[in-house]
Amino acid sequence: MSGFLSALPGAVSQGLIWGIMAIGVYITYKILDIADLTVDGSFCTGGAVFVMLFSSGVNLWAAMLAALLAGMLAGLVTGLLHTVCGIPAILSGILTQLALYSVNMAIMNFKASVALSITQGDTLNKLLVSLRFVQGSKGGYPLYRHPIFVVGLFTVALIAVLYWFFGRELGSALRATGSNPNMARAQGINTDFCKVLGLMISNGLVALSGALLCQYNGSNEINVGRGAIVIGLAAVIIGEVLLGKVFRNFALKLLSVSIGAILYYIVIQAVLQMKINPNYLKLLSAVVVAMFLTIPNWKSKYFHGQVKGPVKGANVRVEVEIGGDQDA
Repeated sequence: MSGFLSALPGAVSQGLIWGIMAIGVYITYKILDIADLTVDGSFCTGGAVFVMLFSSGVNLWAAMLAALLAGMLAGLVTGLLHTVCGIPAILSGILTQLALYSVNMAIMNFKASVALSITQGDTLNKLLVSLRFVQGSKGGYPLYRHPIFVVGLFTVALIAVLYWFFGRELGSALRATGSNPNMARAQGINTDFCKVLGLMISNGLVALSGALLCQYNGSNEINVGRGAIVIGLAAVIIGEVLLGKVFRNFALKLLSVSIGAILYYIVIQAVLQMKINPNYLKLLSAVVVAMFLTIPNWKSKYFHGQVKGPVKGANVRVEVEIGGDQDA
């Protein structure tokens, strides 16, 4: 139990970082109603761009901005494949994800892993988050540098920006496109543009999360984003199932996604404390997602009463149209 409690701050920190990625997944999965698999590649793209730029002496914030733009570019490719080329969204994401593997390798000079020089004090102090900062005052670092505090503020600021954006005309157009594209087009909304923009915003956030995780781990690996879509979906579903009835506001829904990611990593950490082989984590992730996807269906099927027929005493109006050539 003590081992689990000591590992809890690290699990919460990782959950917050992956929660930013999950917010990006929420934009495509829930708002645009698109199953986008680009995230498995764009997550690594963000980390690859950041680690190469930061290692070469580029400013931290400039490197993170470049990672964000690289992710948006990946979303742009997926969006154009879907809207211009007419390829289904899920296949467009798969194609972009496949291409990004080679692109990410090229960004990292065809190395499977590139590390940051965090052993040097100057480099470590320039980072926004790091696993070493989890130790807090025990490791000689001030409390305000703890990843929970830093990424928590980062997430709140991000949610505030997204809440403002989706409350504006363009953001409302994106929401209308995902809700009812035919009606949106009837209102004069360019739905293809909205889909491309939504995919760009989503993958930009995913890449930004990848840049933060690169800092946290002190390195970026070519396979770091593999299975990211499962983690993102897990966070979205867990947040929706547990907090969907309470969090009605759009900003709170985004917050519930971040909380879902935290709970997901707490569950993963609890399982690891049971000495389960880490190679089974992917299987566990699939089981967790399947379980939370099943819960809403079971609740509606087995725990809510179903109307068997018309209510007694209700007025029922039946209209029968008889054609001129039919026998009455």
